[in-house]
Amino acid sequence: MESIEPFERLGLALAIGAIVGVERHWRERDEGGGKRTAGIRTFMITGMLGGVSGLIEQMLSAPVTRHGLVTIAMFVTFSVIFALYQYRESGAEGNFSVTSVITAMTTFALGALAVVGNAPLAAAGGVALVAILASREILHRFVRNLSWDELRSAIVFLAMAVIVLPILPTAPVGPFGGISPSGTWLLVVLLAGISFLGYVAVKAFGQVQGELVAGAINGLVSSTAMAVTNARLSATGQSAILLVAGAMAANAVSYLKVLLYVAILAPSIAERLGPALIAASFLMIGFSFVFIKNDTIKHTESHTRNPFELFAILKTALLLVVVGFLARAAATWFGKSGLLVVSTLSGLADVDAITVTIAGILDTIGTEFAATALGTAVIANTVAKMTYALILGDRAYSGRFILVSIAAIIGGIFMFETTPMMEWLVMEGLPK
Repeated sequence: MESIEPFERLGLALAIGAIVGVERHWRERDEGGGKRTAGIRTFMITGMLGGVSGLIEQMLSAPVTRHGLVTIAMFVTFSVIFALYQYRESGAEGNFSVTSVITAMTTFALGALAVVGNAPLAAAGGVALVAILASREILHRFVRNLSWDELRSAIVFLAMAVIVLPILPTAPVGPFGGISPSGTWLLVVLLAGISFLGYVAVKAFGQVQGELVAGAINGLVSSTAMAVTNARLSATGQSAILLVAGAMAANAVSYLKVLLYVAILAPSIAERLGPALIAASFLMIGFSFVFIKNDTIKHTESHTRNPFELFAILKTALLLVVVGFLARAAATWFGKSGLLVVSTLSGLADVDAITVTIAGILDTIGTEFAATALGTAVIANTVAKMTYALILGDRAYSGRFILVSIAAIIGGIFMFETTPMMEWLVMEGLPK
């Protein structure tokens, strides 16, 4: 360490104790002197004590430093003394919370880390500790309002994403490029996450605003999965109008996402296809607000809705995997010369991949053909969503979804066909 660095690190340990002490002292600010085990001063000294123990370690011989005996001894001694005093206070007040003891131990450890370890990590740990302490009311209210279905769904989702997904092989299996077990399960996790996110959005923002918020967010991830999820939910008796509005919001955002991709990767395609994508997305957004405005049904929060139904999600994921496999097989049969066919088939499952592909070969196919191929993929993707709505959704949902989608396709095609003419008229109207 340089001569000034120990002072800086010890100051950080003291600061960590100070911010923790402010929160702890504030909660017991009405208590008189000597009525609380620890306040701002005690926690400042606790952070400093952890830092001092780290400094002592560095000044001692290597064997002791290597094993951290000084820090361990001081930590154990401090924890026992603090716990005894807290035990006496808890007995007098009838309070069985151990939060202050754990907080003091953590403050000591962060103070030691600030001196002998990673200082930025110690600072971040101190801020995180204070944030957790200050969120007591929010966390307690969250747990009180948490249902068993929500807790179970969150646990299952975490197991799917954190335990199962990492152990699956990523190498494709089968012909025509194969199917990746990891990629397939990732699709299952994606569908489950979208379903759970939609549930949380509805619960947080209400039935009406929640569907739009969920749709807009999920449009950035997978509008196809959102359309499939909402179609499936409509068959369970939930509001078809709100579910269509959410699916349309997702579709609109997905169109704008395609435009953003090509604007970054191939600006010339964005100039040619952009007006059509914007027109189609605005039509979908407009219809979403019209549906919601004309929705006269008084919606109440559904307490029976499952955040996600695993078996239904597995069946939906299998459907999308089959479609994607057929698309790759057809692309292999047609070869590179059938780019429009490949774009159409790829768009049945996903637009992102074909967007990147077309942008990468722009120099060989030209802007006009690239825009046409990408537009074809977008239309195919929309038609696929219409098919999913027809198969999975009820009549009220599928009818509205298909009508709005057709209107958006027609509006986009009209804009695509007339844009060159409008550009020509603008150029001819310019003074020579």
